[in-house]
Amino acid sequence: RVTFLELIMAKVSEKNSFTSEEMNVFVRHADFLADCFQEKCKAVLKLTSAADAEDEEALVTIRLLDILCEMTSNNGQLKYLQTLPDLLETAIDTLRLTHLAGKQTVNIFTTTHSMTWQEEISHPAVGFKAHLIRLIGNLCYKNKENQDKV
Repeated sequence: RVTFLELIMAKVSEKNSFTSEEMNVFVRHADFLADCFQEKCKAVLKLTSAADAEDEEALVTIRLLDILCEMTSNNGQLKYLQTLPDLLETAIDTLRLTHLAGKQTVNIFTTTHSMTWQEEISHPAVGFKAHLIRLIGNLCYKNKENQDKV
């Protein structure tokens, strides 16, 4: 699943413009990807435990968030994703939960707390909070209703 999501990510992040048919395909699948993210978003919190550092559900959730961030960076897909009913609320709630989890244990969600001078960033959850903030910002871009919710 992670490999498949990485293939989708590669296609979504291409700088070439999409044909209208490709754009329709991505918009139809955006709803499914957003639903999957909403269902599995709490799986990332399991990564705070060392025993679950390679949890596949959490890795899938991280890739889903990456894809949603890229999709909301594209104006054609952004307008549709901004209207999805609970995506913004889920992103905000997940940000709150990851912030709390980071305060209670070693914070693996941000680079400032996950790195010493000699070690490299290798944990898959590093930057998760930043991507949540990016998604929230993208969903609020030029959308007064979503801005008011935040």
